[in-house]
Amino acid sequence: QVQLVESGGGLVQAGGSLRLSCAASMRTFSSYDMGWFRQAPGKEREFVAAISRNSININYADSVKGRFTISRDNAKNTVYLQMNSLKPEDTAVYYCAADPSWVVVTGRGIGMDYWGKGTLVTVSS
Repeated sequence: QVQLVESGGGLVQAGGSLRLSCAASMRTFSSYDMGWFRQAPGKEREFVAAISRNSININYADSVKGRFTISRDNAKNTVYLQMNSLKPEDTAVYYCAADPSWVVVTGRGIGMDYWGKGTLVTVSS
């Protein structure tokens, strides 16, 4: 069974940085486009960033452009999210996701093949 396991969340002050990791168990990791989504308390899940299987295509939500960087290491079956200049409004549970479709990974996540269980990021003011 495929698993996506996020790590790296925690409590950080505004202006600080965190690096999230997502380790994937599928053998064909390099065949999947990968994304990060987040869900804040009382809000709907939203797209954060996505990276294509070969790292050529990268997409960010406007709210994180210039502050967050997504990357992947296919040899390690891992995708990362470097988060800098964090703001209190970045507080959310962050989820890793995988799908062969770029459209799915960069959309609302509907129909996504695989989801992680999430890691909590809390940014204090």
